[in-house]
Amino acid sequence: MTEDPGGSGPTPGTPLARLAALHGVATSYSPSPDRTVAASDGAVVAVLAALDVDASTPEAVGTALAARERQLAARLLPPTVVQWADGDPPAALTALPEGTRLRVETEQGELRSTTEQLPPGVHALRATAPDGRTAEAHLVVAPARLPSPPERTYGLLVQLYSLLSRRSWGMGDLGDLAELCAWAGRALGAGFVQVNPLHAAVPGAPTDPSPYRPSSRRYPDPVHLRVEDVPEYPYALAEVAASSPDDRDGLGVLPARAARLRESVLAKGELIDRDAVWDLKRDALELVRAVPLGPGRRAAYWDFLAEEGQALEDHATWCALAEVHGSDWSRWPPALRDPRSPETARARGELMDRVDFHTRLAWLTDAQLGTAQRSARDAGMPIGLVHDLAVGVHPGGADAWAQQEYFAAGMSVGAPPDAFNSRGQDWGLPPWRPDRLAESGYAPYRHLLRALLRHAGALRIDHVMGLFRLWWVPQGEAPTEGTYVRYDADAMLAILVLEASRAGSLVIGEDLGTVEPGVREALDARGVLGTSVLWFERDWEGTGRPLPPERWRANCLATATTHDLPPTASRLTCDHVDLRHGLGLLTRSLAEERAEAAADAGEWLALLARLGLLDGAGGGISTTSEEAQIQALHRFLLRTPARMIGLWLPDTLGDRRPQNLPGTWDQYPNWRLPIADAAGRAVTLEELAASRRLHALVDVLRGPSSSGAQ
Repeated sequence: MTEDPGGSGPTPGTPLARLAALHGVATSYSPSPDRTVAASDGAVVAVLAALDVDASTPEAVGTALAARERQLAARLLPPTVVQWADGDPPAALTALPEGTRLRVETEQGELRSTTEQLPPGVHALRATAPDGRTAEAHLVVAPARLPSPPERTYGLLVQLYSLLSRRSWGMGDLGDLAELCAWAGRALGAGFVQVNPLHAAVPGAPTDPSPYRPSSRRYPDPVHLRVEDVPEYPYALAEVAASSPDDRDGLGVLPARAARLRESVLAKGELIDRDAVWDLKRDALELVRAVPLGPGRRAAYWDFLAEEGQALEDHATWCALAEVHGSDWSRWPPALRDPRSPETARARGELMDRVDFHTRLAWLTDAQLGTAQRSARDAGMPIGLVHDLAVGVHPGGADAWAQQEYFAAGMSVGAPPDAFNSRGQDWGLPPWRPDRLAESGYAPYRHLLRALLRHAGALRIDHVMGLFRLWWVPQGEAPTEGTYVRYDADAMLAILVLEASRAGSLVIGEDLGTVEPGVREALDARGVLGTSVLWFERDWEGTGRPLPPERWRANCLATATTHDLPPTASRLTCDHVDLRHGLGLLTRSLAEERAEAAADAGEWLALLARLGLLDGAGGGISTTSEEAQIQALHRFLLRTPARMIGLWLPDTLGDRRPQNLPGTWDQYPNWRLPIADAAGRAVTLEELAASRRLHALVDVLRGPSSSGAQ
């Protein structure tokens, strides 16, 4: 193994390196098995500072190290203890002094004097040592693992905003999602529909369209509402018609405005304009709110408020304050930057009408999410909706404001330099502090998972490796000047398994790219499915050629592509190379890039031909149509033992445009394209349902071989 100093990193065994290790801060990382890169002293010191540890001078390091060692030596229990249903007693308990008395108060309020045979949950644990020392901890009792999918199944992968119907107001909505689920389950035999994160976005001018940098991960964005499905909407229409026959600016003209927005995308080829859609829906929802809730609806709303409590009040307060002071809370008046300040409480009271508006929107959106999942299950889907959890939140948004104590100030999540990006990455997302999570019994994490799983048959976790460690980048520094910070992966996994099992949901981890040794094995041991994308599945430790289907893992969601990759038609024709060339993104000549891309696709097509998967498509590689090749690739996925197979919905039409092109910002319309056919013409949900090409591809997935691996 070679050593790459990468600057002046802490020498192993020195006080700074020991201090860092005691706080879970790495002093080096290995981008490949044969290479180790040292983190700089500056990165380590900055990350420790974000954890409230002063390591700015040798004297400070010595003082902090001695304090940490004393703290750990005197500690009876760590703040959170994990007990798996199938595991041995936790090491933290077996290490207690002989004669230590335990007291457990379960979530149900029962008192126990032992940790044996406890129900799953997060319980309160108290230990009293013979010398009189006491300690309290959160005891997480989790099932041994999540169950596998009930049966092998396939499903659709879609970016919801891109799926417009003839009823959409300019972008796909939750009504469209419910319709898609009902149709796909009943007519196509699909088992699930996976969507992009539906988290609340940070409002702006323009709003960042990326679903992976939200204001809040706990609450969905009301821009996804189907306004006409709000029960009070027809009454608002009737009242407007009765009181204002010549209404030209109110609710009566909104459908016409919605139609213009919809047609601008479907008929005129314009991009999806999220801000215009929200302006329109907000106007409608403001008028709808004037209709009093009936007694039953009012009781349901109050129940939602009581269940969500402080978290919803904080979210709605941020939304109301953002309307007045802008959407970056770090620029608000100083007193309002603290969600618990008297000034914030006073402002909340003054803005109570707006706070109520935003809590009402959260309730309506949650209800329509529930309707979509019920639609999926009623249609016979064994899984239904698969929601997506982004890796973090916007630093200026609602979650970062309301949960400041859990976020590392002055830090951003990213990725270190690797073979694909020599400069590393900075994602602009503040990381959670592992120490504060542990002290709280992982409360914000638990509540987040519970909210997302409420209407989900499965949850996809973006960058699931973040349960183990995250690359922290000090604010203002290059991504190369970061280092890894470890999380208690056992606790993070236990909470995940606990909450998913309570919801009866599956979990899919997005584990693409560079993955630390042992991570995939740890996830698999607890029933967390992986993600396998065809183009990345090669024999990397041997020939480097495409991996034969029998060597794929079983516990995964297998797909031909994702939202961050070229559609399959684009990959097969090398259109994706031409696109990047036109945007000036290639690092080599167009000829070299096209040759490499063609060779990559050619190797896969050659394997399909050897397996006889192209035979029914009219001949060999050279005479096989692009559509037939896409079908053959999905036949290949059926040959693998993968328990879930995902069909990227744009692939059913031959769409060539990626929904997101990493490495671009305004050069490409990321997250703003409707689903289109091979010619780039926007296609509605109704047209999609009638597509011959779609049904031909679905027939492949529903064929006899789809029941092969169980």
